[in-house]
Amino acid sequence: MTSFFEECAAAAVPVDERAARAAAELHLRLTKPPGALGRLETAGVQLAAIAGQSPPPVPEPAAVAVFAGDHGVLVEGVSPWPAEVTAQMLANFAAGGAAINVLARHAGARVVVVDVGVATPYEPHPGIVDANVRKGTGNMAREPALTGDEARAALDVGASTAARLVDEGARALITGEMGIGNTTPSAALIAAFTGSPPADVTGRGTGIDDQTLAHKVAVIERALARHAATPTADDPIDTLASLGGLELAALAGFIVGGASRRVPVIIDGVIACAALLVAHALVPEALGYCVAGHRSTEPGAAAALAHVGLVPLLDLDLRLGEGSGACLALPVLQAAAKILREMATFDAAGVTAKH
Repeated sequence: MTSFFEECAAAAVPVDERAARAAAELHLRLTKPPGALGRLETAGVQLAAIAGQSPPPVPEPAAVAVFAGDHGVLVEGVSPWPAEVTAQMLANFAAGGAAINVLARHAGARVVVVDVGVATPYEPHPGIVDANVRKGTGNMAREPALTGDEARAALDVGASTAARLVDEGARALITGEMGIGNTTPSAALIAAFTGSPPADVTGRGTGIDDQTLAHKVAVIERALARHAATPTADDPIDTLASLGGLELAALAGFIVGGASRRVPVIIDGVIACAALLVAHALVPEALGYCVAGHRSTEPGAAAALAHVGLVPLLDLDLRLGEGSGACLALPVLQAAAKILREMATFDAAGVTAKH
């Protein structure tokens, strides 16, 4: 039986290069020097390619999906924060008090919170979608974080969330997440998919000291060595299951689900970048629908974006996660579409073009 994620993967087609060329040609006729709007122009061309039309529709309204999960590797001492914080933050998201809630309200985006792998019990709330696959992962330093079936189930959660949000009117999707300790599996996935040394892609997460950072790198090296010894180490699903997390898998499914519905997916920080590598490995066509919202200060984010050739719209020294940087990039992306839709051409404005 075909899973929902597999249906979305099959439906993801390459972006429309003809529409991209039309948008690029339109930029040459607008009342400005060619290339004067820089990244705003390339973003507008990408939006045209995604939508298959020039000028592209404005990507609004937008929806942020915050996927939450816990991580067994936390017992290795890779973070000073306890696992209970993940569940506590769910309540904060549902109450509208987290940074992503503030930024989403500012950008006019909807926030949806999805429990895909939270380990600590919490009070049910109408603002939290219970799609829990497993109560946290295994300790990736000693065992696979997930089974293949659990990873696939989380991919389904992400893909179905994307499809539901688009069906409900979203025309842009924003990747959000919450999971204490999740920069550790993210760095492991980025190292695995890019071939980078763990020390080069592992950051301080919530602000750990030098000693804890060195320990975190050593834990990731152990996990990678364990995974490399498995017979299916090169399989993307196996890599995701072995080293990843439930919210990471859901984000990968979310990216592919958005691509299947031909809407832009704005990628947030290092957690979303790790999920992007998974999505790209599973469904290469999904990359054309992805916009890098910002450059996180976590070194793995820059490595992941460079690996797939994406240039972030913003660089604000952010490392919060939750979808915060991607949400801040949303108005920039919307402006890119409006330039193509609303700016006058030389002919229409009666302005003499450059000879």
